[in-house]
Amino acid sequence: MKRVLGMMWLVLLLVGTVEGRTVRPADSQLSGEIQRQLEAILELWRSGDYGALYDRTSVTGRESREGFARKLAGAARRPACCWEQLQEVRVSVRSADAATVRGRFGLEGGPAATEFSTRSLRLVWEDGVWKVAQADLLALAGEKRKRYRYLPATAGGAAR
Repeated sequence: MKRVLGMMWLVLLLVGTVEGRTVRPADSQLSGEIQRQLEAILELWRSGDYGALYDRTSVTGRESREGFARKLAGAARRPACCWEQLQEVRVSVRSADAATVRGRFGLEGGPAATEFSTRSLRLVWEDGVWKVAQADLLALAGEKRKRYRYLPATAGGAAR
């Protein structure tokens, strides 16, 4: 009997732990607020306001404000404008101060006018605002990608 009760207690403990870690979709008001704040963060990046953008990121590494600005200024991509910037958004709340936004991000800087990348960005609630993880933002920027360079046209009109 003790063995059965012990096993039931263990099962309840495990179910409670798993249930506590599940990601739940955000209610529409919270979801809208998180999406608006992420769009504001993307707009800071697009406008080149890297100081304010640094303040809206969750600092998880050793990146200085200047190094962060230098990496984003020299990145291969940046957010597109307007409706292309963020589409098909899905917000999931992990806890009271952590959320994940999955969406289709429009990015400029490649050979095409706008390229799209579907990915997830982690956000945390710090200092009264939602902040995006620096690593996620740098990955979205393609910080390690090379810039696309157009080849100059030759005298015959063809590029080599």
